[in-house]
Amino acid sequence: MKVILREDVPDIGTAGQMVEVKDGYGRNFLIPRNLAIPATKGNLSAIDEVTKQKDLRERKSRREAEVVKDKIEKLSLSAEVLVGEEDKVFGSVTVHDIVELMEKEGVTVPKHAVQLESPIKVLGVYTIPVKIEKDVTAELKLWVVKKSQ
Repeated sequence: MKVILREDVPDIGTAGQMVEVKDGYGRNFLIPRNLAIPATKGNLSAIDEVTKQKDLRERKSRREAEVVKDKIEKLSLSAEVLVGEEDKVFGSVTVHDIVELMEKEGVTVPKHAVQLESPIKVLGVYTIPVKIEKDVTAELKLWVVKKSQ
C-alpha cells in the first residue's frame, strides 16, 4: 500500500514523503493515527502544498536562528566567581548561570541549548557551543574571572 506521510515516522520516512508499507500497517496504524493518508492523485497535490508551506517555515526559522547565532558570537560574557587560596573556585559556573548572563545581554535561549559538558570550576576563557536549531550552532566566549573584593 502506498501512503503519504503527514508527520515524520521513525524508520519509515519524513513528512510529505510517499512510502510503500504493508497494507495492515497502513490501514491499522498509520492512517487511524493521522500519521499518513492514502496516496491518491488528489492527496498528492494537497501534500505538495503542505510540503511547500513546511519548507517556507523551515527557511524562516533558519534565518531567525542565524540572527540569534550572530548575536551570540558577538558576545563575550564574563562570569565573576569567588576564589580562595591558589585561585581555587568556590562553587562553579553552570548552564543556568550562562543563560542568565546571556539574558542580561538581551539574548534569550532555552537552557538545553547551552551544550556545557560539565560545570566550570577553573578560572579561564571557554568557548561554549550553543545549539540554536538542528543545523545552527553558535560559539559563545565566556571568561571566568575572580570577583573583585
